[in-house]
Amino acid sequence: MFTKIDHIGVVVNSIDEALATWRDTLGFALLERKAVPEHGVEVAFLDASNGTIEFLAPTDPTSGTARFLASRGEGTHHICFAVDDIAAALAQLKEEGVRLIDETPRQGVHGLVAFVHPKAANGVMIELLQKAPHHP
Repeated sequence: MFTKIDHIGVVVNSIDEALATWRDTLGFALLERKAVPEHGVEVAFLDASNGTIEFLAPTDPTSGTARFLASRGEGTHHICFAVDDIAAALAQLKEEGVRLIDETPRQGVHGLVAFVHPKAANGVMIELLQKAPHHP
């Protein structure tokens, strides 16, 4: 079902501060930075060689990302796994009784996404991603 780890999502207070550390000090290359107003966040993706690191900073104080940051502080938010067929993956997980946040996929930054509830995976939120054809 899962083809590889696509990225690790990290919630931060500030994309600029995260880039100062991860890009400028640690040397990870910035691949993309953009606002995603429909999710109330700004994101930045850094090249981690065998995957990417996604930083998410809330731009809307009522967003889920803002609530996560307020309750848990900065840190790992999710692990994203690439899938070839997100609808089939969700159907299989649902059949197995896995608790899902999203039972149907929705549009994400790089394709269709859906989330598995952290209570279903030892406290780790899992994102499934079926990349759009123009994203490698």
